[in-house]
This record gives sequence, C-alpha cells and structure tokens, in this order.
Amino acid sequence: MTLQPILDGTAAFLEHLGLGEEPFGVHYADTLPENAYGPKTGTPISRELEDRGELDMQEVMKTFSCVMGNVWLARKKKGAAFISSEEYGCPGGVYYCSMMKPHLRFIEHYVSTGYEGSPLHGERYMPNPDAMRKFMLEVNPREAPGKYCIFKPLSHFTDDEKPEFVIFFARPEILSGLFTHAIFTTGDMECVVSPFGAGCTNMISWPLYYQGKGLEKAVIGGFDPSARKFMKTDELTFTVPLDLYEKMLAALPESMFTHETDWKNVRKKVERSAKAWGEDG
Repeated sequence: MTLQPILDGTAAFLEHLGLGEEPFGVHYADTLPENAYGPKTGTPISRELEDRGELDMQEVMKTFSCVMGNVWLARKKKGAAFISSEEYGCPGGVYYCSMMKPHLRFIEHYVSTGYEGSPLHGERYMPNPDAMRKFMLEVNPREAPGKYCIFKPLSHFTDDEKPEFVIFFARPEILSGLFTHAIFTTGDMECVVSPFGAGCTNMISWPLYYQGKGLEKAVIGGFDPSARKFMKTDELTFTVPLDLYEKMLAALPESMFTHETDWKNVRKKVERSAKAWGEDG
C-alpha cells in the first residue's frame, strides 16, 4: 500500500481536530523496528504449566511491564512499543495482544476478587472470577500473524507495512470530533463502542473482535484504572480500523470541520485546553 495519502490526510485531520500528537498504528511483524520499547524476556508461561502447578507467579511478575506503559514510553520517545510471547511483561496483555492462548486462570482472580485467604485481594474491576472468565472467553483474541505486536507512530510505517488499526490519544473535546466524524462517515449511530477491558484490550483485542465479525466499529478505551498512570490527565484512546479510517479521511471535505458548524466553538476550547496543559507550543 502507499502510505503517503493517509499521512497527508492525517495531517489535515489533526489540524481540524487541533491535536498536536500524531496517532499510532498497530500491526504484527517478525522483526522489531529501531527504538522499540518492550518487556524483558520472562519465565515461560502457559495454561498447561499453571494447571500442573508449575507456574510461579512471583517469578512471572518479576518482569512485569504493562503494554500501556511501553506505549506511553514510545509516545514520549517517538519510538515503538512491542510485546511478544517470550517478552510478554503482563500475563493479561500477552493474551489480549494475541500472544498466548488460552489465558491464565490467574487473571480471572487478579482482575476480580483475588484468592480467598491469600494476600491477593484482586483489582475489583469484575465482581467475581466467573464474570472475568466470561469476558476473557468472549474477547477471544485471534492467533498472532507475527512474532511481535507493535505499536508505533503512523508516520513510522513504510509502504511495505500496513497498520491494522489507527489509535488516537485525546481528551474529550477532541474525542467529540473523532466520535462525531465516525458517525458522519458511516451513518451508523452505534459505530463507536466502549466495552470493558484493559487499556490494551480496547486498542487491539476489541477492535480485532469487531473486525472478525465483519462489524465496522471504532473503540473508545482508557477507562482501566490500572492504565491511567500511563495516560495524560483526562485522556482516552480512540481506535479505528484502517479501512474505516481511510473513509473518515475521505469524508473530511463534507464534514463539520469544513463547514460553518458548532465545531468552531469546540476548536476554541481545544486551544484553551492545550494552553492550560502547556501543550500549545
């Protein structure tokens, strides 16, 4: 594919939105780009080892590294973030990013109510392990088509690479523009969704889920309390499949951004927000 038209359209879109940070793309590959940030190689993990009682979670957690944390580092360093089956960092992220199946039972307890009689009290994001298990089985990530799941700025992709999804990091004023323009592009009042998930789940797992069902959906994420420390204050994620993103770019000339609409007032608020956060330079 030729990426330049997408980059040109993205530049115009960012100007309309008032967003100073380019979006990221995510894809799978067998080699890493330069300036890539990710976890260290961890001890082997699998459901089989877990079921046999041979998985030491304390050893697993020694190399803990959140996908969102590495994406945050990549954003700051203008580089890439990655995860693989061996360099997994997070026992949940390795599943969500399609690097290991089936998931560890440990996650069912870790994200819900922990283990009774143990120090692990759980994150309390799900009411019980059964509810978390249902979620894990529903999202059901596909098998990874490459050794690495890689997140990097859209401009870092070459014509030989194709981002499967485009990820924006934005506060609500800009998010309102992304949301509304997705609706304008598709005519589908439910084309933007926000299901429960970890930070990385809503950037890759749920987008893949809807794509696999032939549904054209953008996914809002960033509500995971554990991921908030790796995001700006008030910031959320907006992930859109590449095909839909190209349609959104093509629809810009007829959109609210290029006509006399209330977006001009929102755009002023975007500028005030950027100034308040010291991001107007």
